Amino acid sequence: MRDFQKPGRSPVIAANGVCATSHPLAAKVAIDILERGGTAMDAAIAGAVLLGICEPQMTGIGGDCFALIKPAGTEDIIAMNGSGRAPAGADAAGLRARGLTTVPLRTPDAVTIPTAVDAFCRLAADHGRLGLDAILAPAIRYAEEGVPLAPRVAFDLAECTTYLSGHGITHFSKGGAAYAMGDRFAAPGQAEVLRRIAKDGRDAFYTGEIAEDMVAALRELGGVHTMDDFAAARAEYATPIHGSYGDLDLYEHPPNGSGATALLMLNILKHFDLKSMDPMGADRAHIEAEAAKLAYDARNRFIADPAHTTRLDYMTSADTAARLAALIDMDRAMAAAAPLTEAIHKDTIYITVVDRDRMAVSLIYSIFHPFGSGIASEKFGILFQNRGAGFTVAEGHPNEQKGGKRPMHTIIPGMLKRGGRVIAPFGVMGGAYQPNGHTRIVTNMVDFGMDPQDALDAPRSFTDAGVLGVERGYGDDIRTALATKGHSVDIPRGPIGGGQMILLRDDGLLEGASDPRKDGCALGY
Repeated sequence: MRDFQKPGRSPVIAANGVCATSHPLAAKVAIDILERGGTAMDAAIAGAVLLGICEPQMTGIGGDCFALIKPAGTEDIIAMNGSGRAPAGADAAGLRARGLTTVPLRTPDAVTIPTAVDAFCRLAADHGRLGLDAILAPAIRYAEEGVPLAPRVAFDLAECTTYLSGHGITHFSKGGAAYAMGDRFAAPGQAEVLRRIAKDGRDAFYTGEIAEDMVAALRELGGVHTMDDFAAARAEYATPIHGSYGDLDLYEHPPNGSGATALLMLNILKHFDLKSMDPMGADRAHIEAEAAKLAYDARNRFIADPAHTTRLDYMTSADTAARLAALIDMDRAMAAAAPLTEAIHKDTIYITVVDRDRMAVSLIYSIFHPFGSGIASEKFGILFQNRGAGFTVAEGHPNEQKGGKRPMHTIIPGMLKRGGRVIAPFGVMGGAYQPNGHTRIVTNMVDFGMDPQDALDAPRSFTDAGVLGVERGYGDDIRTALATKGHSVDIPRGPIGGGQMILLRDDGLLEGASDPRKDGCALGY
C-alpha cells in the first residue's frame, strides 16, 4: 500500500469491469460500453478508436494494432495481428537505387496499408456483442464535437506538429500551429468515415470513396499504393509466444511484433540475482541496460514478417540467453549494439479491459512516429502511419522491404499468467522501450514484490542509441554510479513510456493501475 502522505495514485478496485488506458474519456467510454452489456472487446475497440481523436499524434484509423485476447470461460490466449503490409509495388531495391540507406520517414515509401480497421471489425464480430454501430458511436460524437486537449497531449503536440505536411496540416493543426492544452480538436471527416464503417463494415474503409481518397493522397506524392492493396488488407489471428520468469508466465504477440525481445531479456536476467539489488539502484539499472543491448541486437537481426522470421526459437532459447548473460560485466558497460537501419518511434496508445465474464483484452494501436507519416487524405483527413519505416533496405535481410510484407513492429501487448490462470493483461507504451518496459514491470513484480500500480509508478531507465536515459525519479548519485560504469547518462526531457494493467485478483475482484506518465486513468464499475 502506498504512503498516503506522498503524491501517488491508488489502484482502482471494482467487481464487474475495469478499463485502464491513457486518456480519461476513452476509459469512461469503455466503462459505459460495459455497463450497457458490451464485452471487454466491445469496450476496448470503442475506447481505442476514440483515442485516435483524443491523442491524434499517437494513433488513428490510418494505423495498425495488435491484440491479445482471453475469451470468457477459458484461460487460453489468442493473438490478433492487425498490422499492415507494404503495397505490392514497394521494393527496397528502388530505395537503394536512390542512394537511401533507410526508408524515409515522412514519405509514401513509409506508408504500409493501415489494417487496424479490418482488425477491429473482425474482433467485434468474433468477440463482441453490441455491434459496430454502438461501439463506434462515442468516437463519432467526439470526432464531430471535438475533444479538449489534455496536458500530456499538448506537451507532445508542441514538439511534433512540425512533422505534418499538406493535408495533414489542414486536418491536424491550426494552420500549421500546434493545438494547445484545452483547445478543442475535431475531425468531422473521420466522423463520416466511422459512420460508414458502422453501417457497412470494413469494406466501407478499404473500397469505394474512402479508399479512393487515401490512394489519391499517397499517389500524388509518389506512392505506389493501389485500390487493390487496400482491398486486400486483412488482419489475422496468431498463436502467442511465452516464457516464464519466477512464478509468472509472460505471453507476447509473435513476430512481426517484437515481444520475443522481452522474453529474451527476462531469460538473460534469470542469470543475475536481482532480488539482492536495490530496485532503484545502479546495479539493477546497469544489468537491465546490458540485457537490453543484447536482446535488442537479436531483435534487429531476426524479427520480421512472420513468414521471414526464421530464428525465433534461437531468440527465445535458454541456451542463447545463457551465452549472452555471460557477456555482461557487472562493473563495465558494453558498447551499444549495432545501429538500427529500421526507424524507431516513441508514440502509441494502449488500452486494456476486463469485463464481468472475465474476458480480458490487451490492445495496442499506433501510427508509429508522432503523427505517423505526416500525410493525410484530402477529403476525410485520414492520417497515415509510417510503419514501413520499420523495414530495412539492406539486401537479403529478413526484414528487407518488399511488396506484401509486414515490417518489424515495436508495439507489443502483454498478458501474465500464474499457475495456468490469466492474472493480468498489461502494456507499456514508448516505442523501442516496450520490450524493456515489459521486462521492468515483470521484474518489479516478481523480484521486488511491487503491486501493479507501484510497478508502473517506479522510475525507469532505458539505453537507446548509446545513451542511458535515467528518469528524474532516480537520484543524482545513481546517475553518477552508472556513469562510473561507463554509461553515457542523460535525463530524458519527457517520461520513458507509459503503461496500464488490470490484475484479476485471487478474491475475484479487479484491480486497475494506470501510469501517471500519461493523462489517463483506470476506471471500474
